[in-house]
Amino acid sequence: MQITISSAAGLQVAKLEGRLDTATAPQAEASLLPALTAPGLVLDLTAVRYVSSAGLRLLLKLAKEAKGKGAKFSLAGLQPAVREVFEISGFDKIIPAFATVAEATAG
Repeated sequence: MQITISSAAGLQVAKLEGRLDTATAPQAEASLLPALTAPGLVLDLTAVRYVSSAGLRLLLKLAKEAKGKGAKFSLAGLQPAVREVFEISGFDKIIPAFATVAEATAG
């Protein structure tokens, strides 16, 4: 799992590349929790092709942490397979998801 953190429109933007699963979730959590600061964090998942239940747990944890810190948290660029898992699990009702990072940082 490659994670690159930058900023756009005052928000932290973390670009993830690879699989978000049991093997990579701990590393992702260690990188993303410190990046979750006000005003917020956008995860760019354009290069993520697979998310397991461990990955979904991480997304939920980040959403809860953001809420507790008063920070914005959203996702961008969900690929079709990832979007399907996201919708089936009901996470689309919990975490805002946008087509692009530009939409996420503007929204």
